[in-house]
Amino acid sequence: MIELERTFLAKQIPQGLKECKFKEIRDIYIPKAVEKHAPIRIRKNGDKYEITKKSPIIQGDYSQMLEQNILLTREEFLMLEKEVSGKRIVKTRYYYPVNGVIAEVDVFGEALTGLILIDFEFKTNEEKEAFKPPFFCLADVTQEDFIAGGVICGKKYADLEKDLARFNYQRLFFK
Repeated sequence: MIELERTFLAKQIPQGLKECKFKEIRDIYIPKAVEKHAPIRIRKNGDKYEITKKSPIIQGDYSQMLEQNILLTREEFLMLEKEVSGKRIVKTRYYYPVNGVIAEVDVFGEALTGLILIDFEFKTNEEKEAFKPPFFCLADVTQEDFIAGGVICGKKYADLEKDLARFNYQRLFFK
């Protein structure tokens, strides 16, 4: 499956976000020793469990990824979660409708509290390129290595502050 996506830092928390559908997501990226983006992810997405391998279709373009998924049972996920020593991340994903599309608003928890990313997925490259982000998006960080899931997992918010400052990102707290 090909995933066409753009990722933005949040400028502010969208009004009414608390009323939106949401899922808790727990990710484990492997191998743990990779400094850049780890290629394999084990994920709990609400009540769905899977292993995903993502790779750019065009080297260096993270807006077009080849995504391969293997579905897992809850028991398989729990077993892997105990056995695998990958880097971990926890976030809550809210599904926020705006301008006829659904924004996936990721509110990070634990060591990354204060970081909020917003993803938009597209059916075509033309749609992706023509997209105008809504007012609550600060900056497009789709091509920024420092913010990729496999890079930020296992880090603290303080580890990202220097890179976030380049975009004038202000830490956001959502309860």
